[in-house]
Amino acid sequence: MSEMNFEFSEDFALRMDREDPLSHFRSQFFFPKVYGQEAIYFCGNSLGLQPKSVSKYIDKELSNWANLAVDGHFHGEDAWYHIRKKSKPALAEILGTHEHEVVAMNNLTVNLHLLMVSFYRPTAKRFKIIIEKGAFPSDQYMLETQVKYHGLNPDDVIVELNPRPGEHTLRTADILAEIRKQGEQLALVNMAGLQYYTGQVFDMKAISAAAHEVGALAGFDLAHAAGNVPLALHDWDVDFATWCSYKYMNSGPGNVSGIYIHERFAQRPDLLRFAGWWGHDEGQRFLMEKGFIPMYGADGWQLANSNVLALAAHQASLDIFQEAGIQRLRQKSERLTGYLEFLIKEISGSTGILEIITPENPSERGCQLSLLIHRGGKAVFDEWYQQGVVGDWRNPNVIRLAPTPLYNSYMDVFRFAKILEQSLKKFA
Repeated sequence: MSEMNFEFSEDFALRMDREDPLSHFRSQFFFPKVYGQEAIYFCGNSLGLQPKSVSKYIDKELSNWANLAVDGHFHGEDAWYHIRKKSKPALAEILGTHEHEVVAMNNLTVNLHLLMVSFYRPTAKRFKIIIEKGAFPSDQYMLETQVKYHGLNPDDVIVELNPRPGEHTLRTADILAEIRKQGEQLALVNMAGLQYYTGQVFDMKAISAAAHEVGALAGFDLAHAAGNVPLALHDWDVDFATWCSYKYMNSGPGNVSGIYIHERFAQRPDLLRFAGWWGHDEGQRFLMEKGFIPMYGADGWQLANSNVLALAAHQASLDIFQEAGIQRLRQKSERLTGYLEFLIKEISGSTGILEIITPENPSERGCQLSLLIHRGGKAVFDEWYQQGVVGDWRNPNVIRLAPTPLYNSYMDVFRFAKILEQSLKKFA
């Protein structure tokens, strides 16, 4: 749907919701309240809403624990010993991978550190890492300490990509040029898949190809991409990735992460890693013997046994994703975010109060729009919250809004637009 089709009217928003084939999924989520009224919740980029089915999924495992105790590992529906396998079909669909290339485990930054053990092996000649300027702090701290662990100076190793003067986002051509410039010194490109601050989606296929051309590896933090934009990690030839499940995958605060390892590394027992019991060949695991034999694929990077209750909450959301379909969600996302963009531009006009810094091209963004606030600062954000808008403030002066297609509606966007219209009069 092109921008010319949008209308700033309640009738239009209601009609779009009536015609939306995914609108019924909204009723499957709990919405918070702000000052007694149901919130306009545009904060799925920080924490997704709770599916109403979560308690049923967790109660089932609590029942298994109560009735089977230790026997629950090998008996009953979804025996815990193999429970990690249940999430693989949905994860493979969302990430665009084979099932043996993904596994749910740990938390995101823990996984980043574990992946660096295997995929960042600096030498005197090849040691540099490329990352985008202003990456999420966890990624910055992880890289800084990993580099120091190898006895190197982060200032000499980490190459940060900056947008051109006067621009807010990176050009793909500039990313590829820097990869080629670093050439034989480059060990790793380790960027976000979707930049948390600007909302820009990077061309992971082109970046991976360029990295491989100079003999480097490419890995991505997909915290803001997984469950938000369609991914094809295997076909894009990405080497490795990790993500979290509590943002767009709606699996609960701090819930389980996951990793992707390209199948070229699936059967590489020589590849260094920090090993644990649950990554050992499960056919021999209970022999309790020395000598680590990694499982095939991503499973060989596991450390400890699965967190069953966490995976239950995760599965509740993944089952909804499989029913909705990531491609159908993407179609709605482009329209829903496009409608929000249209209304913001329609209302803000030439006021100069705010500026959308997220790319206009739908293929270069997910459902998030980042608004640079030129006047009013955090007071603008606070004003919106007083009116029931739950967004996300990021210093120094950006408000992130994420109309999530799984549970947000066109009326949510219209209601926000009316609030925006009134607030701009106050801060003009």
